[in-house]
Amino acid sequence: MSLSEPIPTTPQPQVIVAFLALCAGAVAMGVSPVFVRLADVGPFASAFWRVALAIPALAVWALLESGPGAIRAAFACRAVWAAGFFFSIDLFFWHLAILHTSIANATFLSSMAPIWVLLFSRLFIGEEVKRQTVIGVVICIAGGAVLLGGSYSLDRTKFIGDIYGICTSFGFGTYFLAVRAARRTFSTGTVTLTSTTVTTLCLGMVALLFEPKLLPSSLPGLATLLGLALISHSGGQGLLAFSLGYLSAAFSSLVIFLEVLAAALFAYFFFGESIGTSQLIGGVMILFGIFIARPKS
Repeated sequence: MSLSEPIPTTPQPQVIVAFLALCAGAVAMGVSPVFVRLADVGPFASAFWRVALAIPALAVWALLESGPGAIRAAFACRAVWAAGFFFSIDLFFWHLAILHTSIANATFLSSMAPIWVLLFSRLFIGEEVKRQTVIGVVICIAGGAVLLGGSYSLDRTKFIGDIYGICTSFGFGTYFLAVRAARRTFSTGTVTLTSTTVTTLCLGMVALLFEPKLLPSSLPGLATLLGLALISHSGGQGLLAFSLGYLSAAFSSLVIFLEVLAAALFAYFFFGESIGTSQLIGGVMILFGIFIARPKS
């Protein structure tokens, strides 16, 4: 559906599929803190391997979906390069935040990405942000604060990690906008592959400059990086890119608040971080915010 077409009065199947794919992608991305914590390499190395190890699977996807001609054309698209660059910023600070503050702090602060999307949607990609979307964002942010309120802490020793989390939100929000723009022209696999290649080049240089250890030292370490690449990146970002072909950047960024719910659940199962009444209330508020902001189509 093009942006100029009238909004249909009945739900469109592709929009419903896109929404479900976005929810699944949020869950896939929500497990990434677990993989980063378990990896036996540094934060920049794990960020690099997250994208580098995903390229073979994404290349098969893109070739089967669109062919080599579309891939070459995508590399000439500014939106694709912008997506790769901004995702580099996202991962660069996200992996630092996970290691320098709590998972709760890192996840909540990075989930502020919808704020950047709301601010820049009209300016950069020409999409109006509807009032119900703004209301939904406010409710979701409040829900995220309630959900992580018991775990979130203002600690001087974690201050720099919290700053990294805010920088992560900026990178992720602008990544949404760039992918939304690229998906107007190119298919899911093509956009995900080409933007991932750009991200790999950026993070490869960072890892070479700042990481003393690039290679995992054990098979479990390698398996962790493969999980990060195939589940959180190929799965999570691929499903996100697919959804952005049918859903607005603002609404899609809002649904990614489900990543906060998923991260809280994974932190409970893998690291014993508690889930109580506040987490349940916050989760319900997030779901209600998404319901309020849902597109009428």
